[in-house]
Amino acid sequence: MTERVYLFKGFERFWHWSQAFLIIFMLVTGFEIHGTYTNFGFAKAVNYHTIAAWTLVGLWVFAIFWHVTTGEWRQYIPTTEKVVAIMNYYSSGIFKGEPHPFKPTSRQKHNPLQRLTYLAILTLLSPLIWVTGWLLLFYADWAAWGLSSLQLQWVATGHVIGAFLMLAFLVSHLYLATTGHKVTSQLKAMITGWEEIE
Repeated sequence: MTERVYLFKGFERFWHWSQAFLIIFMLVTGFEIHGTYTNFGFAKAVNYHTIAAWTLVGLWVFAIFWHVTTGEWRQYIPTTEKVVAIMNYYSSGIFKGEPHPFKPTSRQKHNPLQRLTYLAILTLLSPLIWVTGWLLLFYADWAAWGLSSLQLQWVATGHVIGAFLMLAFLVSHLYLATTGHKVTSQLKAMITGWEEIE
């Protein structure tokens, strides 16, 4: 038996898909800037990458405001309750047809493993990408800021490492999105707001 639960409000879905598009676009343009392939041309790729980055900053500012004013920030408070059970589920239980140990509700949308992952992205991965990205963008100002001792190669390497980690998150996120009650149930939830839960 399944039930439908309304999990994601309109702004959450807009924020999710806009953020996904911008991150994928920045990965595409970023790897071109890095010299992996040629698509737009170096100069256009740099310009598009920068525009997408500033657009994402604007989206995040609005999203932070929305989360604070609506109280939805509580969805991201980390917990270790059931983390081991969820890790066991994803590592073996899912392949044995075991039930998921966490059932999302409108008050608890994310399981404990998701919360810890999002916390790591917000506190470790995002700062790595943003700080190195801004340093690269404002490279000409390093001397004026007293940052002449920084090595461009190390800053660029840090940015690329962050990009690969974001790509790894994206791939795992896409895979885990297929592990719901049905292969498409979590995707539908992020389109319609409603998720079918067994």
